[in-house]
Amino acid sequence: MIHLPSFRAVRMWQRNRDVFIRLWWSLAPAFMIEPVLLLGAIGLGFGAYIGVIEGQDYINYIVPGILASYSMTTATFECTYGAYFRMEYRKTYDAIMATPLNIEDIVGGEILWGATRSIITATIILTVSLFFGLLESWWALLIPFAAFLIGLLFSCLAIIFVSVASSVYSFNYYFTLFIAPMTFFSGAFFPLDNLPSVVGDISPFLPLTPAVNLMRALVTGEFSAATLGSLLVVVITTVVLFLIAAMVMRRRVME
Repeated sequence: MIHLPSFRAVRMWQRNRDVFIRLWWSLAPAFMIEPVLLLGAIGLGFGAYIGVIEGQDYINYIVPGILASYSMTTATFECTYGAYFRMEYRKTYDAIMATPLNIEDIVGGEILWGATRSIITATIILTVSLFFGLLESWWALLIPFAAFLIGLLFSCLAIIFVSVASSVYSFNYYFTLFIAPMTFFSGAFFPLDNLPSVVGDISPFLPLTPAVNLMRALVTGEFSAATLGSLLVVVITTVVLFLIAAMVMRRRVME
């Protein structure tokens, strides 16, 4: 039976927020500096050789991809390594379970916090992109909301993997075999037209692909029926994965 979280999930979110505020300086290189360096290094470095893609300078082309991929990786790191350490090493879950919060509240708070981290990272990239004139539409102001949805999606996926992880080293498989290939085969950094057809066949089923499409529409201001389809895929997939995450984490924690 699947139980839903209550309003107390906010308390788990607040706990993670307070820890983040205390330690944000040590976390800054990953969520503040790295995406900006990547945007400059790849956009300007490779862009000088690649030139124009689909009518855009290369640095403009990769802005939506960096927004989507860093929304993904920020939430994923928070809800894999962060959640696992809290559950297995720091015994934070055990302590919280002695309060009125239940496991669904904990899972809900973890996923909400993972999505919040995605908003923070996407807002930093958005600000830098705005400063350098890389945004083409006022629709880009909605990017933090899109980052929140993407963060929810990948936080749910991460929590599901945490529920079956046997050790912290298990995440090497998750990042190497799932997250990294998805980053390159979802149209984030280059079009997939010239790659083997099997990549094009698989790409629409990768969770990052609709996320990239959604970010690209907000950056360029060019919407289509496919944009609405991408939004629906992200929302519906998130709902399904959240129910699965709540169920499997209850089983894991109660073992």
